[in-house]
Amino acid sequence: MSRAIIMVIDSMGIGAMPDCRDFGDIPECNTLKHVCEYNKGLNVPNLEKMGLGNIQNFEGIKEVQNPTATFATLVEKSKGKDTTTGHWEIAGITLNRPFSTFPQGFPTELVEKFIKETNCGGILANRPASGTAIIEELNDEHHATKFPIVYTSADSVFQIAVDTDLIPLETLYKWCEIARKILTEDDYYLSRVIARPYKIIDGKPKRISKDRRDYSIEPIAPTVLNEIKDQGGKVIGIGKIEDIFSKSGITHAIHTGSNKEGLELTLKAVRNELNLEDLAYEKNKTYNEREIIFTNLVDTDMLYGHRNDPQGYGKAIEEIDTYIEPIISSMKEDDLLIITADHGCDPTAPGTDHTREKVPMLVFSKSLPPKGNLGELTGFDTIAGFIRDWV
Repeated sequence: MSRAIIMVIDSMGIGAMPDCRDFGDIPECNTLKHVCEYNKGLNVPNLEKMGLGNIQNFEGIKEVQNPTATFATLVEKSKGKDTTTGHWEIAGITLNRPFSTFPQGFPTELVEKFIKETNCGGILANRPASGTAIIEELNDEHHATKFPIVYTSADSVFQIAVDTDLIPLETLYKWCEIARKILTEDDYYLSRVIARPYKIIDGKPKRISKDRRDYSIEPIAPTVLNEIKDQGGKVIGIGKIEDIFSKSGITHAIHTGSNKEGLELTLKAVRNELNLEDLAYEKNKTYNEREIIFTNLVDTDMLYGHRNDPQGYGKAIEEIDTYIEPIISSMKEDDLLIITADHGCDPTAPGTDHTREKVPMLVFSKSLPPKGNLGELTGFDTIAGFIRDWV
């Protein structure tokens, strides 16, 4: 029996999709390329060794003669550029119908139903906005009214922000659950409701990443995660993985407050150092040796891509790189490591939204001779195929 370790560097796209203009993006967008250029190269020796610089010309990431990994460029089949669409396709679901977006804000009937069922009294904003900007703009009014700040973006999201020193975190989560129920029952086909808690720290609103929760629409079909779970194996979600899949196909889960925490937990999972009983949905259940460790590293996207911070984005990639060697050293002979992304979020492109991009795929195992460049492959679900064949 084998294990598969999937590490998603959230939003680390590598070039615009041919239909990027249909999603409001420019053909020049390329998240990793522009992050490398802005920083005049990145110090990522482990990703370099695996062959990241062999995929295309990234400034400061050298092409190597004998890369240790098999590598490729993946082209998304699904119609979308959001977290759920990308992760679902990685796990084997292709969406022919894109999730709904609300560029003019949410319709009156939806807002009125949300206010009535939550008894929140009213809402603020109801428009596309940058999350950090909207809480700074409306914090005073939020404190005066106690109304939640409800906003969206170019993605299919219904985001609810509150100061949890004013509105309890449990209330925010309950409001999100109500929103998710309304959106699902009334068939708005919206991807995610996101709880965006914040606090006033040093006089300014600051989002609390560890308390963020995503309430995703349930997967429309079984994934490779469900297959492994149904066969008696473990599927360990680290970061927001359990939220993205609405717990479907997951057996164990733990949320994280930072990339560093997610990387530390991934390393512990590879070393079998996690207390899995504490993380299990079903207590005292016996599992076989089939296992998927699925990690989302969100800081690149949430803290740096959306905030147009290519310097911070570059440092986050460099931090991730420092964990690759210890993870590989801790892997068993028949473990499989896949490093990829779910979409783009070019911090140098106009706007603060995701960008519709191709993504890299690096595949490594101590028992798998590297096959070099597989070229451009259609479908993020190429990864599901690798996992299905391996585990």
